[in-house]
Amino acid sequence: MPEVFPSAPPRATSVEAAVQQLDAHTREIVAWHFSPDTGTPHWLDWAAQAGWDPREEVQGFADLLRFPNFDGELLRTEPHERFIPRAYAGRPFTIFETGGTTGLPKQRVGWDDYKIDYAQFSETLDDAAFPPGGYWLMVGPTGPRRLRLAIEYLANVRGSSCYFVDLDPRWVKKLIASGQGAQAKAYMDHVVDQAMNLLRKRKVDALFTTPKLLEAMAERTSIADAGVKGVFCGGTTMDPQTTRFIVEEVLEGRVAFVPTYGNTLMGLAAHAPLDERYSITYYAPQPRAVLRVVDPANPTELVPYEEWGRVELTTLTQELFLPRFLERDEAIRREPIPQYPWDGVAEVSPFRENKEAIIEGVY
Repeated sequence: MPEVFPSAPPRATSVEAAVQQLDAHTREIVAWHFSPDTGTPHWLDWAAQAGWDPREEVQGFADLLRFPNFDGELLRTEPHERFIPRAYAGRPFTIFETGGTTGLPKQRVGWDDYKIDYAQFSETLDDAAFPPGGYWLMVGPTGPRRLRLAIEYLANVRGSSCYFVDLDPRWVKKLIASGQGAQAKAYMDHVVDQAMNLLRKRKVDALFTTPKLLEAMAERTSIADAGVKGVFCGGTTMDPQTTRFIVEEVLEGRVAFVPTYGNTLMGLAAHAPLDERYSITYYAPQPRAVLRVVDPANPTELVPYEEWGRVELTTLTQELFLPRFLERDEAIRREPIPQYPWDGVAEVSPFRENKEAIIEGVY
């Protein structure tokens, strides 16, 4: 049986190299998921019904436009066995859920992807801000999400250990949706109380949390004076005004700020260095995942650089092939940079057609 990739491919160093690497990786992953030996039942059946063999006809990433946009409902309705590659048959798996922001949570089975994703991301972190051998504190959702295992693994990769304060964002959203704002605030205070207890009584070098919880903690203490050197912040919308407020006021310009964009299906996108605009641009962990900013009316087409469009995700790992999934987000398409020589997505926020249905809660 072919060997599972032990680690992420090395990062390409130029736009041309990135294109070549992505095309080669796409061919390899498509061959894996559509092979009778290693393939995934869902995709083997799909190819039989489609009447063409992706192993023969997909020669590069552009050929994935022959696939329709992946239907996320399948991750809610299909039995897990349908998405287990034959190469992984009989191997116990973890079951991760998305946040359930826009309906019933989608579920994804997995094995090592989160370890590869976060070990790769660790290479982007500064040792001064996230010191090896230190202590981390995660204040965020654990439960069925891969985030809890991923953050602890990231800390462990850096020789560190992690404290946790659990958060149930679904409960907060339910309270807000039913008009129980006071109860939602009380729950948020309960979460922050626990975080403050750890910050005051334990050594904490690095912190992972959401923007709103970070602001709530900063109202009670100086994050810098508490000994935190780096903040790894994920969640939702951070416009330039919010980003500047976090960097200059919440963290007082004394704590490293690392915003991230990720989910159960993609992995983790790193950000470009912040400039005077405070506009956050994220770059996917290509070639294992690819983000495109597409025309909502014609998602086969990219929007021009510096224009808004809908975020489209393609996941390309041996554990999961997910072509052209339209995310719940919109973003500005940004040009490649030397550090990440492929397209970026900037100022990510809920897709305009979904905004009224999305409750961000404590994110």
